[in-house]
Amino acid sequence: MSEMMTYESAHEAPHYINRAGWLRAAVLGANDGIVSVASLIVGVAAAGPDRVAILIAGAAGIAAGAMSMAAGEYVSVSSQSDVEKADIARESQALLRDPVGEEGELASIFQSRGLSPATAALVARELTQRDALGAHVREELGLSEAHAANPLQAAMASGLTFTIAAAVPLAAAAIAPTEGIIWSVVAVTLVALAGLGALGAQAGGAPKGPATLRVLFWGAAAMAITAGVGRLFGVSA
Repeated sequence: MSEMMTYESAHEAPHYINRAGWLRAAVLGANDGIVSVASLIVGVAAAGPDRVAILIAGAAGIAAGAMSMAAGEYVSVSSQSDVEKADIARESQALLRDPVGEEGELASIFQSRGLSPATAALVARELTQRDALGAHVREELGLSEAHAANPLQAAMASGLTFTIAAAVPLAAAAIAPTEGIIWSVVAVTLVALAGLGALGAQAGGAPKGPATLRVLFWGAAAMAITAGVGRLFGVSA
């Protein structure tokens, strides 16, 4: 006789949605770190100052950008978390005021998804008996542990990846010959962006091609624009 299928055995296939929160923040931080600092370096170098000024600008960009990214992620995700908690609290109060009506609402959700009225009512009743609030949070609000907002996790992922990624174009500027800083930074940045796009797609189980082309296009556009601004206002252009 075959063994009874458990939840774990029925869900052996890998899923990546539980990585969505930190992966989004990490990719955003890394992409912004590479693009913003590389663009800053290219723009300053195009204006014509010496290597020391370029490196100081890049280091300042890393410090300011990492703190800005971490703070921005924490504030925005905290706001999302506050909204989620408020919705859960309202749902909890609704269950206390009208448990029968809320069970009927849950049944209507399942019925709208294709279950027969009798089956929908049975599923709603059993879920309500087991964990009424959890069922409404999951089915009515669309929230789960995989999607729950985590401000600290998002802030740390964004700030850390920004710093690490932004160090790449800064290192390229530090070791490149003075007359070749711009092209060295551009080349290294494009390679880093291609790697980031492929790595992000790999971590999320998505196709690598579109992700790589996407980050390459916007990174190249940002550097081109800042280089143009640097040339326009540069004292030695």
